[in-house]
Amino acid sequence: MKFQEIVSSHPLVLVDFYADWCGPCKMMAPALEELKKEMGEKLKIVKINTEKNQALSAQFNIRSIPTIHLYKDGNRVVEQAGALMLPQLRELVGRFA
Repeated sequence: MKFQEIVSSHPLVLVDFYADWCGPCKMMAPALEELKKEMGEKLKIVKINTEKNQALSAQFNIRSIPTIHLYKDGNRVVEQAGALMLPQLRELVGRFA
């Protein structure tokens, strides 16, 4: 499935650009899991490993990780670099849920 098909496959999609070696990415992972539990079917979370998907990372000009993109109805509405904790993620996603 192509990237645009993925972000268009659900009304609200959060894309997490990360790498396995990234400390802040590891710190943010539990918050993303909790957010998914809280939001249930309202939110789809997609994790993109920047090292395994270098072309996609370059296409979106990912310069630091973690970087979050939030898509509403297939359109990117948020681009946020840096680790976010659960309250910040809730607020960010809540604006569009």
